[in-house]
Amino acid sequence: MRPIRLISFGYLHLPTGPDGSPVPPAADRIEDVRDRLRDPAAARDILDLDGLNPRVQDVVLNTPGARELLANLADYADLPAGPSHIAIGCAGGRHRASSLTELLARELRSRGREVVIEHLHVHLPRVLKTPATHAGQETAR
Repeated sequence: MRPIRLISFGYLHLPTGPDGSPVPPAADRIEDVRDRLRDPAAARDILDLDGLNPRVQDVVLNTPGARELLANLADYADLPAGPSHIAIGCAGGRHRASSLTELLARELRSRGREVVIEHLHVHLPRVLKTPATHAGQETAR
């Protein structure tokens, strides 16, 4: 079985297309968790950590809907003609996307899969919301 590549990213750090919308990395499945899972950065004790940290992963894993999403992604990856690339994106790529990518990699490896991980934006500064942003949009600082 071929290795599966998992990519985490932040929508607010992506280049934009001609229509102004962010262009996510190429993947067989792109999972946008911005509206699916609440932002764990509200938990002040993990604010300056990233999704590579087990504390952040625990917070994300215990977010309503996260376990179901991980199970769905793991089952999808195990399909006979399954994907070679799965990309998971959140606002900034530091908490939800990188945590879910690490947790999914752990699950797939426990199932005997070879996994390659690429975190595109986990190292970038935290994305902050500002009062001047428009509804549903955030800005990076």
